[in-house]
Amino acid sequence: MSRKYLAETPILDFRSDAIQALVAERGWSSLDPHARIGAAYDFVRNEILFGYNSDDALPASQVLADGYGQCNTKGTLLMALLRALDIPCRFHGFFIDKGLQRGVVPELVYPIAPRNIIHSWVEVLIDGTWINLEGFILDQGVLRALQEAFSHRTSLCAYGAGTDCLQAPRVEWTGDSTYIQKTGINHDFGVFDSPDDFYADHHQLSGLRGLVYRLVIRHWMNRRVARIRAGQVPTIPGGQNSLEPAQMPFELKEGV
Repeated sequence: MSRKYLAETPILDFRSDAIQALVAERGWSSLDPHARIGAAYDFVRNEILFGYNSDDALPASQVLADGYGQCNTKGTLLMALLRALDIPCRFHGFFIDKGLQRGVVPELVYPIAPRNIIHSWVEVLIDGTWINLEGFILDQGVLRALQEAFSHRTSLCAYGAGTDCLQAPRVEWTGDSTYIQKTGINHDFGVFDSPDDFYADHHQLSGLRGLVYRLVIRHWMNRRVARIRAGQVPTIPGGQNSLEPAQMPFELKEGV
């Protein structure tokens, strides 16, 4: 197995004091590999709340300090924790359709949001097989609120969720792949050794639009996420059709 899947990078700064202190405090290093993955995964899923940071390419230590994140930033922290625990992992980059973010993105700015939004999940190597980990993105509070608000639905592609099994999504770590935004994917960039490699070529929301996002829009989105977590799920204009993916789910292979 190549050591590149265990390497520290500027983004995966797992030797930082904060990450090393967390690992030591939780005693994760004493666990077997399966349990180490589960401990790091559960921490990122529920103790790092779903929310929007200032940038996708933040170091893992900054995501930990923020205490919240979305697919890309929570994935960065999960990768750093896994590598700190000597678990090989890699980055898989995608685009998702912006419809998946509807209900979180304010309707006032939704029409001018990019059609395709950078997305990623983490792939972890265990027992010789690569496992896809995406189900850590929504914390349990947000997921429960969506399940209650849409108890009559099995599929949902909005409010940060993209799943065909809303009431029982594969989000718990059991040794198999987990998903919560998969049905929103519309382009596959492939796998990368680290997020650093991906973000060297792929950027989003630069210039003035990026500044407005960082200073205003993301805080607006985070307030909306907090209200969703509290059970106040906003209505999306356009009815039930607005809750479905804009196209058929993108076909992906597992464990390759």
